[in-house]
Amino acid sequence: MSQKIQLLAISGSTRQQSSNHQLIQAIAALAADVADVQLFEGLTGIPHFNPDLDTDQPPAEVTAFRERLRAADAVLICTPEYAIGVPGTLKNAIDWTVSSMEFSKKPVALITAGTSGVKAHASLLGTLLIIESKIATEAQLVISAVRTKVSREGVITDGDTLDKVKALVHALIAVVKEEPVELLPPPSLR
Repeated sequence: MSQKIQLLAISGSTRQQSSNHQLIQAIAALAADVADVQLFEGLTGIPHFNPDLDTDQPPAEVTAFRERLRAADAVLICTPEYAIGVPGTLKNAIDWTVSSMEFSKKPVALITAGTSGVKAHASLLGTLLIIESKIATEAQLVISAVRTKVSREGVITDGDTLDKVKALVHALIAVVKEEPVELLPPPSLR
């Protein structure tokens, strides 16, 4: 693959100066030689999921989101944890893709970055796997206490976190290039 990978980044935070936006900025800089990272900024404009509106002509914002997902070679999701759960706007956007299957077989990396992040990460990871996202074992990461590890300028300041993020990017690229990499299995429905 000679041209850059088209990587759509989605922040689960709606704050412009969020740690998750800063983390995406840091990843864009780290991966600049292999990936063109584009931030999806329309999360708050996507209407509440309603199966009655999920027709041949869904709302324009939904169509635009789905088109961006289809055009991307891979997706990077960086999200905080709100009240030990997935932010509603992010889950809502993902719900709109269940019937249209944009995440099916799509290489995805997931970072949950916040004060803790463990509960939201497990929940969102389960959702992404059940809708058939291709996620390498090393392409998912929880970054607790993120504000102490990423600067306001979008620089990862913690060495261990930097190493893990580099491994995440490498694993995501490997999935896109269909190189041998360990993928997470789909969740058990039991």
